[in-house]
Amino acid sequence: MSPHAPAPYGGGYPDAAGGHDPYAEQGAYAGQGTYAGGQGGYADPGQGTYTDPGPYGAPGQYAVPGRQDSYAPEPAAAEPVRPRPPADEPADEEPEDPKSGRLATAVIFLVPTALAFALILRGIGDRQLWRDEHATWWAATLSIHDLSLLVRSIDVVFTPYYVLMHLWIAIAGDSPTAMRIPGAVAMAASAGLLALLGRRLFTTQVGLLAGLAFAVVPVTTRFGQEIRPYAFAVAAVLLSTLLLARALDRPSFRVWVAYTLSVPLIGWSHLASMAVLGAHLVMILIARRAGDKIVGWAYAAACTLGMCFVIPMAVSGSGQSGQIAWNNPVLKDLIDFPKNLFGSWAVAVPVMALGVLGLFFAGRRALPLAVWIVLPPLATYATAAQLHLFLPRYLLFTAPAWVLLAAVAVVRIAGPVAGAKAGTGAAARRGLGWVLVAAAVAGLAFQSLPGIRETRQNALGEPDFRGAAQLIEAGQKKGDGIVFSGVMSERRAMDYELRNDAGRPRDSLMYRTPQELGSFGALECPDAARCLAKADRLWLVSTTLDGQPFSGMPKTTATVIHKSFKVVKTKKLQYLQLVLLERTRAATDDPSKGEDDAAKRKVHT
Repeated sequence: MSPHAPAPYGGGYPDAAGGHDPYAEQGAYAGQGTYAGGQGGYADPGQGTYTDPGPYGAPGQYAVPGRQDSYAPEPAAAEPVRPRPPADEPADEEPEDPKSGRLATAVIFLVPTALAFALILRGIGDRQLWRDEHATWWAATLSIHDLSLLVRSIDVVFTPYYVLMHLWIAIAGDSPTAMRIPGAVAMAASAGLLALLGRRLFTTQVGLLAGLAFAVVPVTTRFGQEIRPYAFAVAAVLLSTLLLARALDRPSFRVWVAYTLSVPLIGWSHLASMAVLGAHLVMILIARRAGDKIVGWAYAAACTLGMCFVIPMAVSGSGQSGQIAWNNPVLKDLIDFPKNLFGSWAVAVPVMALGVLGLFFAGRRALPLAVWIVLPPLATYATAAQLHLFLPRYLLFTAPAWVLLAAVAVVRIAGPVAGAKAGTGAAARRGLGWVLVAAAVAGLAFQSLPGIRETRQNALGEPDFRGAAQLIEAGQKKGDGIVFSGVMSERRAMDYELRNDAGRPRDSLMYRTPQELGSFGALECPDAARCLAKADRLWLVSTTLDGQPFSGMPKTTATVIHKSFKVVKTKKLQYLQLVLLERTRAATDDPSKGEDDAAKRKVHT
């Protein structure tokens, strides 16, 4: 090769033979030629031109002026072309800088999480515990042995949650604020996980809007402050769905293992949440139809292994369904489902209306999301007579899918959110998208404010046990007893409210403790006269609906109290009456009083 020849062009043939030019004798790449980048050829204005291959790969022609023959070189091997994504499939986002990609992911997760946590944390300890929360406290404060006895007869499906709360209470204590922190963290993280899921399925704007919108809906605050596993169910469903979406986009052994581990998390948080696997199956079928032959086997293996950790618990829980046998929904419950799911009609109507509209712009993601929001409520309503699982709080995990579809509808105004062109467009359109995100979050937050305020109040219909405990602590005397009337788990509630009072009144009628029975309730004394013999004063905590404080206890017990005690004071609180009784003089002079020996009674405290 002539020393005056230009250096070989990038991607050409290296001069590996000590300067030998393999095409020097053919004139195809003469030293005087020039490369027209992007136009497809080497042009030597003095000797001839090389015609660029046609659009379908036809070989080019090298023509020399004045000659009739031409040289057609062998076609070079074509570089592999990356297939374009289907029109309804979002293009993969590949940030140039991995660090900036991780930073963006962290920001998208943390911003909705921080907003949700701030809303949940405000006033988190103000609202009183209600019946279900008292049940959580009771089960979580039992010893592991007593807890094992409890779950053999009731609530076996909540065993993982009770064990988690047992460990947490041992560290953080059992104040309302302390016990609500785990649920607050799980629900706040759910907002961030929804943002990441929206980003992966659609665009960054859709994901961020969905996460922020979910952070401000009333149910996020309500169940973020709930000492029950519903927040964990939402987080587990979103985490599992995000991992599956990641496995379908960029499969790897590590991601499939993570998805496998997420399946039992769904079941352990709440069995009703397992209905989301129907949406996951649709995602798998769509991927198989698109040509992925391996994904079906991977999903089958993941679900089989994951369900091995859930099925034994589900089988055991099927024998305890009588606990929720009271839940027999009617048509009105189905009609009110949207309001109860989102906390108010003012939030449910716009979110669901936009969610239905979003289905038309979600591309191939529409069908899995539709199954996610429709299958669980319809399936649980249809089987309510057998499974009794149709409750809005059991189906809370469907709310994020509605919010995500609503975000799709809003951001679609600024440009495509699904398909190869998702998230693309001029700067003005992208700017409009961010304006829509801000406006939608602000509007939804305004609609949600009344519902958020309501969530921070005591649960509707729940008695004021905290107020009753404060009155008892202020007026109690040594040797006082306490008795209960009603059907609102009064004994367990007062056990919690008086848990730190060393001088609390003695539970005079308790004959067998809940620990002995392996239950949430105690067995009361069959001989009320003997069990009440040592009490000079009684505090009666009554939650009866008819306003008669004694109507909620056995007639024989009520008769004994009427005969031996007189009412001194009655205080009416919200859904509760607190009655103070003192022993009458005639009952005090009764010689049979001395026959009772408290040490011989079968009472375990």
